[in-house]
Amino acid sequence: MLEPETIAPEFCLGNQDDVEICSRDLRGKWIVLYFYPRDSTPGCTTQACEFSDAIDDYDDLGAIILGVSADSTQSHRNFITKKSLTITLLSDPTTQMMQEYGVWAMKKNYGKEYMGIVRSTYIINPKGVIKAAWTNVKVKDHVAKVKEELVKLIG
Repeated sequence: MLEPETIAPEFCLGNQDDVEICSRDLRGKWIVLYFYPRDSTPGCTTQACEFSDAIDDYDDLGAIILGVSADSTQSHRNFITKKSLTITLLSDPTTQMMQEYGVWAMKKNYGKEYMGIVRSTYIINPKGVIKAAWTNVKVKDHVAKVKEELVKLIG
């Protein structure tokens, strides 16, 4: 997990529309970058829907919301259509970006160990510096906590 005041690693990934989104093109904007395990699963659906419901608030703060998982762009399209999501989802099937952000890690479930995505969120400032970070995120109230922190950071 990257710590606040760290320069955010650069990235270029395809979104749900197969359009490449690059961090260099987002300079000058606040970014809420959240990593989630899988499209259409209960916790991930709740989180994506809550970010979508709050998108106007984030827009008003000048922030872009980007969700990242290893799912394909087609899976993201299906998820967005099925749940009427209004946020941008990025596809990292190689897990390279997730590894650079420290969210691809060994996990345990029912005694079985495997590599997977640790639900995490970063707020990145307009200069590309991480200003806030959450790891092992619990979905309940998370979107509100992120927005509250963003308001403090923007001042």
